[in-house]
Amino acid sequence: MSSSGVRDTTPAPPGGTAPGADTAVTIGVAAIAGGAISLIIALVTGGAVTAEVIPGLPDSGPLTRWGLPVSTMARDLASALTLGLLVLAVFLLPLPAPEDKSGARPLGAQALGYVRAASWAALCWAAAAAATLVFQLSDISGLPPQEVMGNQLTSYAVSVSQGISLLLMILAATALALFCRTAESASSAAVLVVLAAAGMVPPVLTGHSASAGAHELAVAGLALHVLAIAVWVGGLAAVTFHGLRAGAQDAPVAAERFSRMALWAYAGVAVGGVASAVSRLYEPAQLFTTSYGLLILVKIALFAVLGAVGYVHRRATVPRITETAGRRLFARLAGVEIVVMAAAMALGAALSRTPPPPDDGGVPTPAESVLGFPMPPPISAQTLLTLWRPDLFFAVLVAVMGGLYIAGVVRLRRRGDSWPAGRLVAWLAGLLLMTAVLLSGVATYSMVLFSTHMVQHMLLSMMAPVLLVLGAPVTLALRALRPARRRGDRGPREWLNAFLNSRFSKVVTHPGVATPLFVFSPYVLYFTPLFGMLMSDHSGHVFMNVHFLLSGYLYYWTIVGVDPGPRRLHHLLRILLLLLAMGVHAFFGITIMMQTEPLAMSYYGQFDVPWADSVGEDQYAGGGVAWAIGEIPTLLVMLALLRQWAGDEERRERRRERHSRRGGSDDADMDAYNAYLQELDRRARAQEGPARAERPAPEAPAADQETPS
Repeated sequence: MSSSGVRDTTPAPPGGTAPGADTAVTIGVAAIAGGAISLIIALVTGGAVTAEVIPGLPDSGPLTRWGLPVSTMARDLASALTLGLLVLAVFLLPLPAPEDKSGARPLGAQALGYVRAASWAALCWAAAAAATLVFQLSDISGLPPQEVMGNQLTSYAVSVSQGISLLLMILAATALALFCRTAESASSAAVLVVLAAAGMVPPVLTGHSASAGAHELAVAGLALHVLAIAVWVGGLAAVTFHGLRAGAQDAPVAAERFSRMALWAYAGVAVGGVASAVSRLYEPAQLFTTSYGLLILVKIALFAVLGAVGYVHRRATVPRITETAGRRLFARLAGVEIVVMAAAMALGAALSRTPPPPDDGGVPTPAESVLGFPMPPPISAQTLLTLWRPDLFFAVLVAVMGGLYIAGVVRLRRRGDSWPAGRLVAWLAGLLLMTAVLLSGVATYSMVLFSTHMVQHMLLSMMAPVLLVLGAPVTLALRALRPARRRGDRGPREWLNAFLNSRFSKVVTHPGVATPLFVFSPYVLYFTPLFGMLMSDHSGHVFMNVHFLLSGYLYYWTIVGVDPGPRRLHHLLRILLLLLAMGVHAFFGITIMMQTEPLAMSYYGQFDVPWADSVGEDQYAGGGVAWAIGEIPTLLVMLALLRQWAGDEERRERRRERHSRRGGSDDADMDAYNAYLQELDRRARAQEGPARAERPAPEAPAADQETPS
């Protein structure tokens, strides 16, 4: 019986004894030892545990100085293992062949065992996060851990951003520990993967990255770095254990799939790590002259070693994993890789306790403290084109969306299939518009001027989604992605189909949901304190822009979408929904213009824009933008909708002509109706025949009848 709760009945490969559970235990012990040694060396070198205690000042004590990085490392390892086990169960192991086409797809026996094992890892994750919460408060307050328990800890967890983020992580890990005991289907386990990934993000938003000058680079970079490492480390640990215990049955499939996933994770670790380092170091020389920079150099060296080992895995061990010698080589290389990964994660925990180099630029102005960058010069065409913002989240999003779309088109054309050039142009134009409003000077000035922010909002929610919807990305993906090799298994194409047919997709694409979300969410955002709260935090600002983009995409998908969806609306209903939404949006702009008090003064009142009009006048101009800018997308959507309607009528006419040539009438609908009436008449005659036979003969024939001879 394995530790995952599933009996291993697969015979060992011929030709010798393959490594098994003992090897997995050895690798785990070596990883813990290597991580502990690396953590101790990094903490001592970085000065996190050797800081001089000044008499008279509060000191949390050595237990907190050592306990906080140790609990942080344990939290990171447990969270990575939780995510890795779930990824293995849902995406790397093949699903069993379905017995029928109805109902949810159940997981296989081994995959279900890994989901159950993830519940124990999530429980350890929650415990380590709870310990981190206690040690963190002890470190901030300067009190020993035993003195911060009780009401002080509760108040910290619900009122301070760092405490709230850890509390959210604890709740997510606890929920995972419970739900992993009940999940049975592949879809429910996939939801748990999303929950595990989301549970890792909150502490990232309140750490060193949140205080960095370049918020757009630091926060997104560290979040990408943490998630990619979790997938890489946790996935490798889970796949290695599975390869050591599952024989040659499904191990080659899992290893091959993880090899492709690890390549993406490696790229994510690199991009996120570089972005995080650039946001914390103000000049290249600090890499060699500061403890923080030296720890980064060591992480870079370990990263290069991991890349070399991963290359050997991909070329040498993965193709030979079904052989005994290949499994031994795989176990040795995986063991080295896991130990090096544990050391790298220990360095990450030490970096979180090592103070970054100070900024020699002097005391930041109030605007710099709020915005993360100096107050920009007066707005002009030149500054809009030159003052670009390094927002890593949207830069990566645009690059991935564009790269995957072009790759799909290339795959279609290589196999001789065509793809309309208009759809390609529409998709690229939508990405270009996203780049212009999210990364250029428009993004810079949207942080200080409400009018520019409203331009960004309108283009993101009403113009870019139209172009993206007309690009038909779902149709392209369904045509370009290959079906799963095994019957009943789920690859990217099958997962996309499952999502399109899911209950969630049916709900969010319903006109009764998509239309109110698109039309009324601006009222909820701008006329409540929510707008000021989201503008004051970079992650809130990202959430707001993503909401604009997604709500617009869902709405226009129901109106003018080319991709297949759960339902198709009549063209007249689409026109009515379009006119309704545009009317409500115009009224929204008028409502802003009629405001007597400026909106979100909790944010705009923190700094002064010396070259701009007053906040009230600028917001009046923003209301005018919201009122006027809706005409352009309305005209574009109306033209596309009329063209689609005409195309549908043309296709229907061609079907009628084909039916007519086969002997039917010119109107297929009329033919069907006539056939229906003929069937009713036939049934009536069949029922009338027996009734006539039972009737008594008349006494005399009617005057207009003749007696047969």
